[in-house]
Amino acid sequence: MQLKKEDLYGLEQYSVLRSSYRARVMEHKKNRALPLGPNATLYFEDGLTIQYQVQEMLRIEKIFDVEGINEELETYNPLIPDGDNWKATFMIEFTDEEERRKALAAWIGIEKTVWMKVGHFEKVFAICNEDLERENEHKTSAVHFMRFQLTNEMVAAACDGALISAGIDLAAYTCHEMPLPYSIQVALRADLKDCSTAL
Repeated sequence: MQLKKEDLYGLEQYSVLRSSYRARVMEHKKNRALPLGPNATLYFEDGLTIQYQVQEMLRIEKIFDVEGINEELETYNPLIPDGDNWKATFMIEFTDEEERRKALAAWIGIEKTVWMKVGHFEKVFAICNEDLERENEHKTSAVHFMRFQLTNEMVAAACDGALISAGIDLAAYTCHEMPLPYSIQVALRADLKDCSTAL
């Protein structure tokens, strides 16, 4: 479900609620972060995680006019799942800058090899960075935005409890097929249309 201006807190109200709201979001995110292997993590987005990002941007930029708020919504709304897909921010994370630089050069194309799978169905490879290109011939980006588009049959199977798994197929990166922890599977099923009746 897309966010509207009416769903957001005003700057003054958000400043009062921010501490408790942030704590709620951080707890919510615990079941939406999936490490795929060394230094690579999928952070699955939904309405709450995106609203938090919008609220933080409005706060930081001190945006309160309707036009500015609508621009932020237009930027972030596409990251909310549509009921037949999962959307995630994929991050390559290193504390050491030199290691990070080497990895981004070695893992060119990694974002195109990230996949998810429902039960016995085929792997669904990520549709990446629909807003703009985030790699060049020398390195990939440390951040990618991904959409995993499911068929109706996959949605139905996921809602019926079929195992959800994920992985990375890049030869230069070590990650085997891995089932998602149960708590993350539950969170992702809640992102799908008609799934609430099956939970």
